Amino acid sequence: MSVFLRRSCGAALAYAVVTQGAFADVSASDVWADWQAYLGDMGYGISGEESVSGDVMTISNMTVSMPLPDTEGSFDMVMPQVTFTDNGDGTVSIGIPESFPLTVTSNVEGEDFSVDLIYSHDQLEMDVSGTPEEMIYGYTAKRLGISVGAIEVDGEAMPEDTISAAFDIGNLVGDSKMLIGEDRTIDQKFTADTVTYALAFAEPGTDENAQINGQLDQLAFEGANVIPAGFNVADPSQMYEAGFSFSGVFTYGTGQTSMSGTSEGQDFSMDSSSQGGRFAASMDAERLAYDVEQDDAKLAVTTADLPFPIEIAMKNAGLKFEFPIKASEEVQPFGLAVNMTDFTMSDVLWSMFDPAGALPRDPASIALDATGTAKVLVNFLDPAVAESLETSDIIPGELHTLKVNELLVSLVGAKLTGDGDFAFDNSNTEEFDGLPAPSGVANLQLVGANALIDKLIAMGFVSENDAMGARMMMGMMAVPGDEPDTLKSTIEFTENGQILANGQRIK
Repeated sequence: MSVFLRRSCGAALAYAVVTQGAFADVSASDVWADWQAYLGDMGYGISGEESVSGDVMTISNMTVSMPLPDTEGSFDMVMPQVTFTDNGDGTVSIGIPESFPLTVTSNVEGEDFSVDLIYSHDQLEMDVSGTPEEMIYGYTAKRLGISVGAIEVDGEAMPEDTISAAFDIGNLVGDSKMLIGEDRTIDQKFTADTVTYALAFAEPGTDENAQINGQLDQLAFEGANVIPAGFNVADPSQMYEAGFSFSGVFTYGTGQTSMSGTSEGQDFSMDSSSQGGRFAASMDAERLAYDVEQDDAKLAVTTADLPFPIEIAMKNAGLKFEFPIKASEEVQPFGLAVNMTDFTMSDVLWSMFDPAGALPRDPASIALDATGTAKVLVNFLDPAVAESLETSDIIPGELHTLKVNELLVSLVGAKLTGDGDFAFDNSNTEEFDGLPAPSGVANLQLVGANALIDKLIAMGFVSENDAMGARMMMGMMAVPGDEPDTLKSTIEFTENGQILANGQRIK
């Protein structure tokens, strides 16, 4: 059911975006014709009863439907009425009911299922201008929302408190431009004062339940989308091969989420907040890229097992990557970066394993920045290929080069930094137990290791014998640095399979 709900909600939200300004033309009749052509190209069926009175075209009982991929169900929506008004100045205004249901039905593994998603708005205004080849849309709304209504399983209604969900956008202002040719190109941007969401779950006949509430402030989006002719949302591989692509950046000012509930008879709660962040993504038939960042993140968790909340915080956290996803004989570049900067946790949490305060409690940081090249051997957008990877021994790709531009691990008084540059011989997988043979050099520096080992011995976490073994290993792999308690190491992998540590062969 989770997969079904994900697809169903995705279809509903996609339609909600469409109704906020993805279509326009210079006359009412052309707007309606474009809605039909656009949704038809996406695989939706669309129909309605047309009537015209003066400058107003009214579509009654407008129905949009589409079979849901990999199920026996469908997405069905009926709007009681939509109006297209010629304003007499080359623009068209679109009127949409303040509330209407989007009904999704399915049959998965012999189980009939249906859910009503209620779309609603306050003071939505949408005006369209431009030409048939280049159309510009402006829209504002005091509120846009979608919520879960009635749910039925095998013809029986689920209790109202089993699942509830609501998603609202406040004070939305946006505009978009659509270029219509062989393909459709959409450039869009919008801002919203707030985005709020509320979800609640309760398992019938038990005390198991959970509630999630959250809000984002000062949301902004800017992005572009190319929709090719013959677009088929049910076939991702064909869709991207035909030229579908998207790129966009979301940013927000502040955010907070709270969760509470009961699990296995015990209460729990969680509260998180941040002081801004961004989410950027882009994808086409060749590459996939993400760039996610969050500032001043805080998390507090309370459970029945602990008499105090678990609190952690981070000044900054980020994840960034760009990978090729299409099979090719060519070697292609990729990149990966991750950071967790100034991680801290409450003294109460520290006291659980360091009550005497022996370890330094300075903020911890971890960072990795790597680039390289690889050859992709399978098409990741093909659903059949993706499924076969889970049950077969197919090798999806080959790593050819890897450059570590930055490595940082700083915590409990010790600090490891480094960089490296490697090439990989994919024709030689015997030297390193099935892995391609590497060649290249890594440069590492470790500060404060001996002081940390001494503290761990005093705390009883490490025995004297274990510490002696660790120090002997460091002595073999590293040489003293210029500062006290500093070790340096240059690890070299040669093309003939040798491994050298500071010029000394260890393999």
